[in-house]
Formats: sequence, structure tokens, C-alpha cells
Amino acid sequence: MSQIEMLLKEMEQEAKTTRNMLGRVPNDKYDWQPHEKSMTVRALATHIAELPSWVTLALTTEELDFATTPYQPVAINDTAQLLDYFERMLADGKAHLEQATEEQLEGRWVLREGEQIYSDTSKGEMIRISFSQIVHHRAQLGVYLRLLNIPIPGSYGPSADEPGF
Repeated sequence: MSQIEMLLKEMEQEAKTTRNMLGRVPNDKYDWQPHEKSMTVRALATHIAELPSWVTLALTTEELDFATTPYQPVAINDTAQLLDYFERMLADGKAHLEQATEEQLEGRWVLREGEQIYSDTSKGEMIRISFSQIVHHRAQLGVYLRLLNIPIPGSYGPSADEPGF
């Protein structure tokens, strides 16, 4: 199996779990946050939904510099919009990955803010990092949902709320 085939398989597997988790976000809790230093549900869920687009970003650019391209999240106000946005970002990232070459994955990609370099990796590594970020932030969202007493879906097996997964 090629690296691209493995990435596509992982992307699809993680999308199922992500879709299920995002679908649990209640429309009346988008402004809730568990702590003043924490993101709101809206900010966290929107970030999770947009992360598949980082596949496209990694494949079509050489870097992202927050100093010249400030982060501008889209305005998401309900779960239907959230899921639609996720599906569009997923389809775009998947389409770009399907058209990529193994050689493309070897190219350099940098995440920075001006002179401060956060990450200097290959494009393939950045795609894996974006997948890891989805899993990481999805786990954060799971904590948020638990604190809101919303049942948590299983990820890699059953959850305490869905033991028969």
C-alpha cells in the first residue's frame, strides 16, 4: 500500500468518528466554554471541521505564515452548518490527496508566524500532523460534551455511553 493510499484510508476512518462527534454538538451550546482560557464549543468544533482542508494546504502551498495570513475561522452557528462545512473540507482534502504523487509528499512545508517557526516538515508529515490535530481536538470536544452531559460516541471501540458500539 502506498503512503497516499494509507493516508486516504486513515482520512476516511477518522472522518467517520469525527462526523459522529461533531454531530453531537448541541445548537444551544456554541458559545459555551469550560474555562475562560478554553476555546468556545464554536471555535473548537469549527477548527475540527476545517482541519481536513490542511491536506489541501499542505499539498498546494509551501508554508502557512500566520503573520501574513491571520487565522480567519468561518462563522458556524449550528450543527447542520458545522457538518456541511466538515464534509466540504473533507471532500476537498480527499480530492487533493487522491491527485497527489508520492514525490509531492516529500516536499518541504513550514508553519510559522514571521520568524517563529512552529513546524518544518515534509508535506506528507504535515498531512499526518493535521490528522493528529483532528484526533487531539476531537478528544477535547469529547471532554466538553462530557461536561455538558452529552453522550460521547465511541472512537476506536465502545464508549461508556455506547457500550454496544
